[in-house]
Amino acid sequence: MFSGTYNAFTMTPIGIVHSPFHEKFGIPRQPGLVPQVKGHIELLPPCNHADCVRGLEAFSHIWVLFLFHNTAGDGWRPTVRPPRLGGRKKVGVFASRSNFRPNPIGQSVVRLDDIDLSGGKVILNISGHDLLDQTPVLDIKPYLGYADCIADSRDGYAQAAPASLEVIFSADALAQCRELERTGSGDVVQLLRALLVQDPRPAFHKRRYPDKTYGMTFGDFDIKFEVSGNTLCVTRVITETGDDKR
Repeated sequence: MFSGTYNAFTMTPIGIVHSPFHEKFGIPRQPGLVPQVKGHIELLPPCNHADCVRGLEAFSHIWVLFLFHNTAGDGWRPTVRPPRLGGRKKVGVFASRSNFRPNPIGQSVVRLDDIDLSGGKVILNISGHDLLDQTPVLDIKPYLGYADCIADSRDGYAQAAPASLEVIFSADALAQCRELERTGSGDVVQLLRALLVQDPRPAFHKRRYPDKTYGMTFGDFDIKFEVSGNTLCVTRVITETGDDKR
């Protein structure tokens, strides 16, 4: 019979995320906002067995339950300031998707592109994710459209996707991106535009630092940009060592 108390318990990660996001800044605020973002989940022993994912390839999307490992030691707060409310109004932690939670667990729906079983590993290739590199994965479940998509849901203060910025490139940044594209990096301009259009700046920066130059990492590259009004201008695309790729 329920006694009113539960004992503490531990969880062992079943996988680890490999992502081009090596820091929190610049990560899309929700999954699915940037479909071009690729990554993969590597299953860990004893879950790195083909039997564990048998039949999963039939699903286009999966739920990923994960640990907010980068902030798990920072504690939690009963109220938070959601970016969607400009960082000014507080709501209860359970009325938000803040990473500062009593149990620092997150969940994301991501596209499952394919499953790679080669080399004795089990790799789930995913896209459209919002996951930090090295994120511990606690569980994976198939997404069920008939049950998980609620057509008449009420979305509180997040009725629609955030307002977007116009993203442009300086001549130098555009030349650097084109050089990267010539060396096999895909459509860098399209990817960066999709990533930055959501405005990665913290909400309070929009008020206090209207002319600040920002930098963010994405994969092996550092991106520099400035924001003026509703326009974001990418000014440089450099390697992590500072080498100009043009």
